[in-house]
Amino acid sequence: MSEALVSRSADRRAWFGLLVILGPVLLVSMDGSILFLTMPKITSELSPTADQALWILDIYGFVVGSLLIAFGNIGDRYGRLRLLLIGAVLFGAGSAAAAFAPSAELLIVFRALMGLGGATLLPSALAVLSELFVDPRQRARAIGIFAATFAAGFAIGPIVGGQLLSAFWWGSVFLVNIPVVVVFLAFAPFLLREVRATRPGSVDALSVGLSAVGLLAVVYGIKHSAAYGLSTLSVAAAVLGVALLWWFLRRQRQLDHPLVDISLFRDRVFTIAAITGLLSLVAWSAAAFLTATYLQAVLGLSVLTAALFALPGAAVLTLTCVYTPAIVERIGKRAALIACHFCMAGGLLLLLPATTSAGVGWFVASTVVAGIGYGVSFSLVAETAVAAVPEERAGSAAAIAETSNEIGNALGIALLGSLATLLFRVGGPELAPTLNETLQLPGLAPAVADHAKSAFLTGLHVATATAGALCALLGLLAVRWIPRSRSGADAVD
Repeated sequence: MSEALVSRSADRRAWFGLLVILGPVLLVSMDGSILFLTMPKITSELSPTADQALWILDIYGFVVGSLLIAFGNIGDRYGRLRLLLIGAVLFGAGSAAAAFAPSAELLIVFRALMGLGGATLLPSALAVLSELFVDPRQRARAIGIFAATFAAGFAIGPIVGGQLLSAFWWGSVFLVNIPVVVVFLAFAPFLLREVRATRPGSVDALSVGLSAVGLLAVVYGIKHSAAYGLSTLSVAAAVLGVALLWWFLRRQRQLDHPLVDISLFRDRVFTIAAITGLLSLVAWSAAAFLTATYLQAVLGLSVLTAALFALPGAAVLTLTCVYTPAIVERIGKRAALIACHFCMAGGLLLLLPATTSAGVGWFVASTVVAGIGYGVSFSLVAETAVAAVPEERAGSAAAIAETSNEIGNALGIALLGSLATLLFRVGGPELAPTLNETLQLPGLAPAVADHAKSAFLTGLHVATATAGALCALLGLLAVRWIPRSRSGADAVD
């Protein structure tokens, strides 16, 4: 066989391999947001409590974010492809079980199992992808497609969920994962090769436990307090969580091979990039969740109609991810990273004029403007973080960037969602802890329903204004902290 034929065969295998990898990557990111438009239906079917509803939404993201770095280390030691296949099986099993969950408690458990599978898929997929493409230009193009697919999954998740729910029962949003998992398991062993890396040290199990349990305990305390008021249990959980996370940070400084390299945060550019990755997903997930409820429960739109109104923002976000390299080439990384914060802030603040009777136009404008910022952030954060540190620490930097995205997606719902819940409980009619539960009460008077909708809208306004203010503040910090080089080019280039 000639050299040209061998080269073409290798290229064909690489691109088919990329296509197979993109399926699970799309599912993992999409499942972080697919429930936003479907939660009202799930609430009516399973009747979760206020904090159970929030756990259904974000337990997935917390499990993925808490275990992402740990499974990256495990894959390096025992094989990325093996971990990919195991993760796909876990993800598929969790999806099938979640589709038929008979109670809110079991749905939370099965969503956690899906998160366990997702945590094994993400770091291994990128490592296997790098092995497929030897040519640096092809590899850069493939990684760009990988990043755009991951970002698109977050954006289209609510839309896919809304479309499925308009034709099928709520469990279909989980069953849609099964065909993709089956195709991946069928073709991955033939198109992908095993990848291992020589990484010193072992995975510190105590660090994994401290970070995961500490994070979950803090969030439980916040959620329970927002939904039901302060209690001994919620305060104790929050205090325990903070103590465990503090222990985790101290332990990372003492280990020779830490789970998270805390010293990387001494670099201001890296710190800005990591916080941007976290905050962009905090803002996006909180706004997507709260506006999904607003469109359906407050404005009375159907799931399908709400999904259609979400399309422009999703399209802008996805296209921005694709064209971010061209944007960066024209204005530079520094300017692009700074601009993304103010686009996110401006888009979020466009939700403030929305009322209980009209707001669709403001919603579309908000998602379009903020979508530009989200798209730049999703595409640029990992590259900026890696470029800010020495080459030998690039792996740790990339892992922290990925983890900040996943934890940010869960924290947005946990923290800002809890803030909105608290404001509804304080300012609402005090008949039930959430708007959907209140509107489902039999014999509800129209005036009481209007009062409940107004209280929810107040919570949405405060939560999105808070997120917008944080994005603007980080933009100002980026202006001060990210320096220009002497030649005038961006320092992060």
